[in-house]
Amino acid sequence: MKRFGAAVLLCVACGFMLTGVPDKAALAQAGAAVSGKDAEIQADVMKALDNKRFSNVKVSVQGGVVTLSGTVNLYADKVDADHKTHHRKDVRGVQNLIEVGGPTVEDVTLRDKLAEKLAYDRVGYGTTAFNAFTIGVQNGAVTLGGVAYGPVDKDSAISLVSNYPGVKDVIDNIEVAPVSPMDDRIRLAEARAIYGAPQLNKYAIDPAKPIRITVVNGNVTLSGVVDNKGDKDVANIRANGVPGVFKVVNNLEVAGASQEK
Repeated sequence: MKRFGAAVLLCVACGFMLTGVPDKAALAQAGAAVSGKDAEIQADVMKALDNKRFSNVKVSVQGGVVTLSGTVNLYADKVDADHKTHHRKDVRGVQNLIEVGGPTVEDVTLRDKLAEKLAYDRVGYGTTAFNAFTIGVQNGAVTLGGVAYGPVDKDSAISLVSNYPGVKDVIDNIEVAPVSPMDDRIRLAEARAIYGAPQLNKYAIDPAKPIRITVVNGNVTLSGVVDNKGDKDVANIRANGVPGVFKVVNNLEVAGASQEK
């Protein structure tokens, strides 16, 4: 093989000298290519966000990473902008700095409004009594917890909250009850046992305010508000009488009990 001494060989394909020193022209060309690709990504994202909901959203791109900024009216719009951006070609990452504008609602008021909306969510689908959600609100940020009967019920609750004016952020701590034929049998048996009691049948009249029955791996939790301690005790007895139940936790609250204390 012929030796070239101190001569320097150029790698034509990559545009770098074998000494490890980058060729300036190649670097400039590579930089222009990256800049051009970022411009393409930016144009593609802006096209995806071409909707009046995102009229105040700004898009910038560096190295394939998209930064979203500006404002939207609903938290759901912020999430949707993020989702649409992630699914564009060549996007390597998304930094979502969008702020949620819209009205500012007092935390207590916002919580009460959301609780009312969630109480009637998915009424008529047969799963209302088997969902037990908790709601916490701090500075417009809503934390959802509790247990959902299934993923559809969970997604519906999150969507409802995300689209409510005044919600600035949503923290999802909702658990989904595992799929279990045994638990499904217990749910139905518990519903029949509890609502079949003459003095408890009234809680089935308003489908949004039932005695809620959560079942996970044979463990039953009762929640909601009843009129008196007698109703709470009867519900407890009836729940414990269902075959196959491992344990019953009675978290039913008695209306007016806290005020009396």
